Amino acid sequence: MKEPFSFEQGRVVQSIQGRDRGGYFLVLADNGDGSVLIADGRTRKLANPKKKKTKHLRAKPVLIDWRTIRPEGGKVQDSDLRRALEANGFAEERSLCKEG
Repeated sequence: MKEPFSFEQGRVVQSIQGRDRGGYFLVLADNGDGSVLIADGRTRKLANPKKKKTKHLRAKPVLIDWRTIRPEGGKVQDSDLRRALEANGFAEERSLCKEG
């Protein structure tokens, strides 16, 4: 099935395969070989993004502009990434108890 949205920088995606299944991430870069680099600022930090195949991701209609993540300028941080995802309704539900 062809994705209706492209995997460009700033696109919000949801993981549909792997340990991070169900999580929301932001595309940092497109590798051009059918994979992208993703991060969410919590489990996957900007310093260590996850390389994931696009067939294991579902693109959402939300595209976040990098200039709006940190409007005052400077380097984008993990907290900015989390805040941008939460502001667009893609907050990760966290429980007080650890499962497992």
